Amino acid sequence: RWMVDHRLSIAPMMDYTDRDYRYLMRLITRRTVLYTEMIHTGAILRGEAARHLDFDPAEKPLVLQVGGDNPTDLSEAVKKASEWPYDEFNLNCGCPSDRVQNGNFGAVLMADPTNTAKLVKAMVHATRQPVSVKHRIGITHRKDYQHLRDFAAALLDAGAARLIVHARIAILEGLSPKENREIPPLQYDWVYRLKQDFPGADIHINGGIRSLQAAGEHLRYVDGAMLGRIAVEEPFMFARADHEIFGDGSIPPAPTAVLEKLAYYLEVRLAQGVPARRILRHTLNLFHGLPGSRAYRRYLSEHMHRADAGVGTLRAAARKVLDPDSLAAEVRR
Repeated sequence: RWMVDHRLSIAPMMDYTDRDYRYLMRLITRRTVLYTEMIHTGAILRGEAARHLDFDPAEKPLVLQVGGDNPTDLSEAVKKASEWPYDEFNLNCGCPSDRVQNGNFGAVLMADPTNTAKLVKAMVHATRQPVSVKHRIGITHRKDYQHLRDFAAALLDAGAARLIVHARIAILEGLSPKENREIPPLQYDWVYRLKQDFPGADIHINGGIRSLQAAGEHLRYVDGAMLGRIAVEEPFMFARADHEIFGDGSIPPAPTAVLEKLAYYLEVRLAQGVPARRILRHTLNLFHGLPGSRAYRRYLSEHMHRADAGVGTLRAAARKVLDPDSLAAEVRR
């Protein structure tokens, strides 16, 4: 196996990047680094840890993102999670939701670089795996470049292996998480400047990147690019990632090949008692941009919640897209 190359990754997204979504994406791209949803330390230490942490080995390379504000809890959570073969642990310092703010973690951690550095140090000492941080360029009342620079310096000094920087500030009052992904203006130049100020650091960029071409442009200035919602809206776009971003000579997978492998996975998960809809919901946009994709999505939406939904549901939906392999080749051209 190759060493983990972090040039391209898919962002941690609540309600999306669960183990079934990640398995689907791994059928599409072998090299893109995947992230879990954010998992709070309490769920790992005081909940059903296996339910949150189990994953299929095929999902690797895989990063576990954790949320928390207590050094001891973060240390113990990372030690516990190290029983699973994650490739890296990531601290969430970017989520602006009210629930997260009330728990005093996520984006609010950017207000106190010294304290956040202690959290990173606790995680670093708890594992042999790399520890990274995902954060914003600032938050309400802490939105000047010098604060970002000081925050980054504190994290790097604490042992952070890489910083993934969402190039927007987080407005902590009055905006929903969705609005916080869209309303604050993108300031990519701040992330580029951070890389210039810390040339030896591993600096990645996130926010508003909606194509592999755009990711490639960012890679001229920073070490990695993280894509978010577009990976849910157009998952098959990543079939070209191994070649275009990583220089892998392998042939991109065909949609029908992905579908057949997913059908086998679906059978396994159904046998484990997982409802079909949990897996099938992630395939709704699989044929995005191809003729028949709306009919495919409509059929799946209408049938995946049925008690008898399963592999037959997936294949019946796929028949709504005529000759998806040749059509996908046309779209790629």
